[in-house]
Amino acid sequence: MEQSHNQLPVQLKNPALFDSRGFVAGNWKSAASNKTFPVIEPSSGQVLGICADFSQQDFVEAIEDADRGFRKYFFSTTAKQRSVLLRKWNDLILQNLDDLANILSLENGKTLAEAKGEVAYAASFVAWFAEEAVRSYGDVIPSSYQNTTAMTFKEPVGVCGIITPWNFPAAMITRKIAPAFAAGCAVVIKPPSETPFSAIALVRLALEAGFPPDIVHVVPTKDRNASLELATHPKVKKISFTGSTNVGKMLTKLAAGTIKRVSMELGGNAPFIVFDDANIAKAIEGALICKFRSSGQTCVCANRLYVHQDVLEDFTQGLIRRVSSFKLGRGIDEGVTHGPLVNAAAVDKVKSHVQDALQKGGQLRYGGDVPSDTPPGFFYQPTIITHANKDMLLATDETFGPIAAIFPFSSEDEVIEMANDTEFGLAGYFFSENVNRVLRVAQRLECGMVGVNTGLMSAVETPFGGVKESGIGHEGSKYGLGEYQNIKAVTIGNQSA
Repeated sequence: MEQSHNQLPVQLKNPALFDSRGFVAGNWKSAASNKTFPVIEPSSGQVLGICADFSQQDFVEAIEDADRGFRKYFFSTTAKQRSVLLRKWNDLILQNLDDLANILSLENGKTLAEAKGEVAYAASFVAWFAEEAVRSYGDVIPSSYQNTTAMTFKEPVGVCGIITPWNFPAAMITRKIAPAFAAGCAVVIKPPSETPFSAIALVRLALEAGFPPDIVHVVPTKDRNASLELATHPKVKKISFTGSTNVGKMLTKLAAGTIKRVSMELGGNAPFIVFDDANIAKAIEGALICKFRSSGQTCVCANRLYVHQDVLEDFTQGLIRRVSSFKLGRGIDEGVTHGPLVNAAAVDKVKSHVQDALQKGGQLRYGGDVPSDTPPGFFYQPTIITHANKDMLLATDETFGPIAAIFPFSSEDEVIEMANDTEFGLAGYFFSENVNRVLRVAQRLECGMVGVNTGLMSAVETPFGGVKESGIGHEGSKYGLGEYQNIKAVTIGNQSA
């Protein structure tokens, strides 16, 4: 079947990377029904391309082929061979970085600089798990029985269902499937319908690197019931999901029907605390990174900025000065610092949070409206609101947009109580130059990841995961491989005749 004739507004060095088809059971193809769905470019609100829309039966076909492929792949490859394939894939991602970044920027809206950074970040997971593949050690255990040897082996869980979000369409793919490949698993990927083309391009490069065609499948769809096959099919042994808490809860319930392994990276409501002994310039830089990166559309984004009343105005004025220099526009255009939100619904949510905050006593210090000087896409001004309080929507609901809501506080105990007053526990940040406070507050914050005097904590070597209703499991780091492995205990009686 011919490749899509979608046309990008930029010229790629490797045009084959921009494909609208899925890869199922060893073939690039459209859905059996020939159904498609449009992918909207957020910067313009116009159709970027048309993507194949697969059905539940297509998912079943992919899962069953993946199961057959898994049984061949793991038992016919060594960890060293899997490591070599991952290294080749890493090299191909980096060789095609510019093309991948252009595709990502257009379908997601983030700036080209951010897109290039994400592609490099995505490649880092592939390189990392190429190393981890050959360091998956078992144990020999001293046995309590005479003439007996006890040992453990680590084995792949099997077929993994992968569901990824639109806000990091490259990095969230590799962070999941690189450890799956390293462990010896097969994957069936359901990419986000908002940004399917990055996932398709990465799968094409994985196949070019030499991964067997029956262990990797990418199946785009807008049919929710079709993708739920990944949570219910008995041949899928693990599901890894990044997205909203509500969807994660639903998938976890469905996965319980066949007792699947689950990894859930879910919603956040990250506190960002600036103590009176903080370096204010450093705190402002941290806020710019973890509040306004990707226009506020990250799961570890600072959602509630708690600033000590003694430094409140200094911090606010400094933040306004920096935010006022932002340039909104199409991500691929030169000089643009911040792109659009992903769709009209995202803009509406930000509007509702701003209106609610102002009605409940918030003071608008900057922004607060749809800009008039940007392309006709899904843009919203970076916004700063002071006098925020716990009754506002933005205190309890993950905004996922460029609103910096600043809450005043007066004591450490008060702000710790406010920071922990949420069902979420993904990330938290705080700024202080007091070493005793650093250790104390880092321990008291109820979250899986803490950034101290920095707004950037996501890295391949650091475990990524939350507590409470922010998820289950960890991705990346030395712990990430184990999420795709089972431990098998073997006890051998060696008594002589």
